[in-house]
Amino acid sequence: QGHLVESGGGLVQAGGSLRLSCAASGRTFNNVVMGWFRQAPGKEREFVSAITWSGRITDYRDSVKGRFTISRDNAKNTVYLEMNSLKPEDTAVYYCATSNTWSRLQNLYDSWGQGTQVTVSS
Repeated sequence: QGHLVESGGGLVQAGGSLRLSCAASGRTFNNVVMGWFRQAPGKEREFVSAITWSGRITDYRDSVKGRFTISRDNAKNTVYLEMNSLKPEDTAVYYCATSNTWSRLQNLYDSWGQGTQVTVSS
């Protein structure tokens, strides 16, 4: 398994923006799906977005469609999550993860980062 490190979280007012990054190392990340998940206090971790290795196919949960954009730079082994028009309900710890399968299911993702906190104030 590889090593993933998220960064870019922080405190932002509602309506603001943040850009999360996830840098991967320690293995070849060619042909793997990269995904973002989040876990709010007292809630289950949930799928946010995913992107294929080519970047041509992306997926988003309904509540973030039109506000979040996932992208990746394979030369840098990095995936990004651009988050705009943030809402208080987006407050959570955000995790990146890798999978060999195109899926929203967490149990199909095998490498996980430590998470980065995103807090959106109203």
